[in-house]
Amino acid sequence: MDTKKLEAMLVLLVPQVVEIIAKEHHVDAVKAAENFYRSKVYGILEQEETKLWHLSALTLFNMYDEEVKTGKFTFPEDN
Repeated sequence: MDTKKLEAMLVLLVPQVVEIIAKEHHVDAVKAAENFYRSKVYGILEQEETKLWHLSALTLFNMYDEEVKTGKFTFPEDN
């Protein structure tokens, strides 16, 4: 996937993850976005070769939530 396609995927996917974070962590959307953009999960999501962009927003949220709670996260089995 080229960079422009990855960016387009992230433009669609990231707001969905941020919305879940805001709801589940009881923070506003700005704080949720700041937290997600600073996460290791987002850092890896940005790397096309990891193929995390094909995961659902809920799966990415679960990875993020695990990172927040434990400082690490688990890649899904099918990745």
